[in-house]
Amino acid sequence: MDRKPKILVTVQQLADREAPELRPLEEAGFEILLNRKGRPLTEQELIDSLPGVFATVAGGEPYTARVLEQATDLRVVARFGVGYDQIDVPAATRHGVAVAMAFGTNHESVADYTLALMLALAVDLVAHHEQVKGGRWITDFHRGFWRATVGIVGLGRIGKAVARRCQGFETRILAYDPVPDTTFACDHGVHLVPLDALLREADFVTLHLPLTAETVRFINRDRLALMRPTAFLINTARGAIVDEEALAEALTAGRLAGAGLDAFAVEPPFGSPLLTLDRVIVSPHAAGSDERATAAMLTRCVDSILAVARGDDPGPGLVLNPEVLTRERSPS
Repeated sequence: MDRKPKILVTVQQLADREAPELRPLEEAGFEILLNRKGRPLTEQELIDSLPGVFATVAGGEPYTARVLEQATDLRVVARFGVGYDQIDVPAATRHGVAVAMAFGTNHESVADYTLALMLALAVDLVAHHEQVKGGRWITDFHRGFWRATVGIVGLGRIGKAVARRCQGFETRILAYDPVPDTTFACDHGVHLVPLDALLREADFVTLHLPLTAETVRFINRDRLALMRPTAFLINTARGAIVDEEALAEALTAGRLAGAGLDAFAVEPPFGSPLLTLDRVIVSPHAAGSDERATAAMLTRCVDSILAVARGDDPGPGLVLNPEVLTRERSPS
C-alpha cells in the first residue's frame, strides 16, 4: 500500500481552525496530522508521533537531542513563530533536520498586544471592568498613557513596531539593545540608553528579547529594584527572561505598580503566585496570534516545507542551519 509522507501540525490552536493555508501540502501529496490534545506535546509524545513524518509545523513542544536522534524520517522543523528556544539547533544540524523560522510574520500582532497591555494597565481597565460587573460603580483616578516614558528592551522587529505605535501617544521612548539600529532610533525619536538608565526612568518597561542562555532571568531581582514603584513591566517575549519569583515579591511589596504578562517560564502557569496578584494582567501566550499573523506564519511554514521537499532553500535567513539543505540526513 502506498504510504503518503506526513506533515505533523503540533500547534494545538490549529486543530479546530479551518486552515486553507495547509492545502498546498495536501496537493503536493502529504498527509496532514493534527495535534488534538489541546496542549503542547510532551517529549515522548513527540517521539511517538514522528515516524513517517517529513516535517512538522512546530509549536512549543521540545525538539531535544533525544527527539531529533529518533525522528529518522524528519527533514524539517518549520517553526510556527519566531522563537526557537525549544529546539536543539546543533542536534538538528547533526541529524540533517532543517530548522525553518517564520521571521517577519507576527511582529505587528505582538506590538498591538503589547500596546493593549500597556493601555489596560495605564487606565486600570481590568479593575474597572470587574468593579462594574461586580455591582460597584466607582469612578476613580488612573495614571494614563499619554506622554508616558516607555522603555523598550530589545529593538528588533517587535520593539520597533512598539515604538512606532507609541509615537502616536507622544510618549518619550527609551530603548536598550546590545546591537542597536541607530538609523531607526534617529528616524523615530527613540533615545538609545544603557539598560540601567532605562529601568530607572521608564513608566512602562516592555521586553522584546529572544530567550537565550544570556537572557535567562535577564530581568532579575537587582534590575527590578531599579524600576520606579509607579512603573509597569510588560512581557510578551518569553517568561524565563524574567525572574518570576522576584517579580512576584516586588509586586507584593508595592515596589512595582503592576505587570502585563503574556509569557511565563512554565506554561500554563497555574499555581504561579503572579496569578493571584491585583494589577497583574495575564494572558495565554497569545500576543502573536491575531488572524493575519496566524495566516502569515502558517503560509511561511508551508512554503518552507515545500521548498525543502523540492530541494530548494526557503529563502535568505529563514533556515537557522542552511548547511543541512545540501546534504542527506544521517542515519543516526
